[in-house]
Amino acid sequence: MPETVLELDDLTVRFRLRRGDLTAVNGVSFSIGRGETFGLVGESGSGKSVTARAIMRLIPDPPGEIQRGRILFGGDNVLDKNAAEMRALRGRHIAMVFQEPMSALNPVFTVCEQISDALRTNLGLSKREARERVVELLALVGIPSPQKRLDSYVHEFSGGMRQRVMLAMALSCNPGFLIADEPTTALDVTIQATILELITSMIDKLGMSLLFITHNLGVVAHSCDKIGVMYASHLVELGDKREIFANPQHPYTVGLLNSIPRLDIQARHLTPIAGSVCNMMEPPSGCKFHPRCAHAMDVCRREVPKLKEVAPGHHAACHLHDRGAAT
Repeated sequence: MPETVLELDDLTVRFRLRRGDLTAVNGVSFSIGRGETFGLVGESGSGKSVTARAIMRLIPDPPGEIQRGRILFGGDNVLDKNAAEMRALRGRHIAMVFQEPMSALNPVFTVCEQISDALRTNLGLSKREARERVVELLALVGIPSPQKRLDSYVHEFSGGMRQRVMLAMALSCNPGFLIADEPTTALDVTIQATILELITSMIDKLGMSLLFITHNLGVVAHSCDKIGVMYASHLVELGDKREIFANPQHPYTVGLLNSIPRLDIQARHLTPIAGSVCNMMEPPSGCKFHPRCAHAMDVCRREVPKLKEVAPGHHAACHLHDRGAAT
């Protein structure tokens, strides 16, 4: 087993809003080893991005609050670190590629200025050294004629090129751990494939660990070692990629897999998941998926199922796996 780099233990994140309290992440636990790629999958609003921001300690407080749990990075609890220690950790040891580069990148600074700022702050490089390093990074992520694009602004780049700039910035200080939060959502299919291939090749080349966040199980099919499936703030399935694709153990995971378009199945045979995501301000009792589940039992309406091992290294949170579960 690889050395554990990141471990989440019972992570729970709550937001205090005017309409009431909202629990965005509820008791999530998983670990990622050195050199491993982990895909966190689920519909919009399931808590994936909040989990990533909690790891980076980017939850705004107020209204957000990490209510309980631990986030262990390299054995140290991130939640015990002060602001200065977190600034030293971000970028240098753990970096994040955000979902929308136009929101994450500053439109009034050039690409070189934005990337070199991290280099000079974290690595102590001179202005000239940082500029030379930026050229190397832009070339690394496949931006053509990088020397000529150094002093360009982000609005002068296409969507795919902006995402490459974000990746170059994340890789600038050689972090050991990368979080990619839906980095291909706003891109067309061909550009998505290029960015995914680029991220995968960078991980292999640099020996980093990866937390890849997406709403599409198909996206992580070829790029992740392990998969965690989230629904309505809960982790409902966790295991090896091959095991989950071959033998899904939670009805929600089955629904996600059945809704993936395939070349050997006509569109009319695709099976959508019934209903819609629950209102997280007023979530249903018991299992949050039970209103949409064809296998729901009385116990599903009463009790939240715990994540349990259903096969070696394969965990699912479903009452169907409880011995003697009543119908």
